[in-house]
Amino acid sequence: MRIKKTSKNRITIPKEILDKMPDVSFFEVAWKRGAIVLKPVEFYPAGLEGVRAKAKKLGICERSVADAVRWARAK
Repeated sequence: MRIKKTSKNRITIPKEILDKMPDVSFFEVAWKRGAIVLKPVEFYPAGLEGVRAKAKKLGICERSVADAVRWARAK
């Protein structure tokens, strides 16, 4: 599949690709070994509930936080 960069340096991602990730609105872009890599980025709402949701997704529990604080204080 080929796409073209416009005169304003824009590209259009084909619908067939975007249909595979319907809930994605933001991407992180990188240049790796001669290729442009787009990585979907998920945003969490600000505030305590957003922090809790992200921690849960990452598998971080209260004990993990306590262990991390203990480790940091020992340094």
